[in-house]
Amino acid sequence: MIIPLWPEREAGAADWPAEQEAVRPNGSSGIRNVTRPALTAYLPDPSAATGAAVIVCPGGAWHYLAIYHEGVDVAQWLAARGIAAFILKYRLIHTGDDFNREMSQAMANPAAIAAAAASIRPQVLADGQQAVRLVRRSAAEWGIAADRIGMLGFSAGSMVAVNVALAHDEASRPDFLAAIYTAPYADDPVPADAPPLFALCAADDPMAAPLSLRLFSEWRAAGHPAELHIYAQGGHGFGMRKLGLPSDTWIERFHDWLQIGVESLV
Repeated sequence: MIIPLWPEREAGAADWPAEQEAVRPNGSSGIRNVTRPALTAYLPDPSAATGAAVIVCPGGAWHYLAIYHEGVDVAQWLAARGIAAFILKYRLIHTGDDFNREMSQAMANPAAIAAAAASIRPQVLADGQQAVRLVRRSAAEWGIAADRIGMLGFSAGSMVAVNVALAHDEASRPDFLAAIYTAPYADDPVPADAPPLFALCAADDPMAAPLSLRLFSEWRAAGHPAELHIYAQGGHGFGMRKLGLPSDTWIERFHDWLQIGVESLV
């Protein structure tokens, strides 16, 4: 089930002319040039539903969405365990005909990645906020508890999720937050109603390791529950891929936290 985020093409859509298409950067599979933000729902069997829901935000350096190993595979795993999952297709920077070259140049230039993130932060924040509103609005219809709706993001998708946790209204506040190998996020102060945090990365990820430590520290300093897992190896972007490392079971640690840690907090 695909749920459009906005009833009409959002304001400014004329500046996002290309239609989404499949890409394969560095052997990965994904989609680029998202112009119609949407949620794709993976609902569990009603007999097994727990009432919890997770909005899954794939990464992709704001150039594409790693829609499978950070999206579909995650959503299917969660739904099989009674957790409703919604993959968020949020807006991305526009890329042209030579996508692989553009992607390679961006990945080799951290300043370019930071500039890309800044250029679309208002749009992706709006998409993330709207995703929470839509799931909460239809919670009863989908067998979801309106106070058990969280966000899980990978890399650039983590920026989306964290920014929503930092800036939201009552309807768009996530009840829990999972930041997997997080990317740079807003410098906004942690709000008084920030949700419980689960953060995870690998120590050999030079971007996400310090950012994850910072995020965890900021949440704790603000007096909010936070849990941080750092694996020795895994690098960046492993998602649901199997590397033959302890990080292969990261989603089970998230599931443990969701079942035990969050239940008494949300």
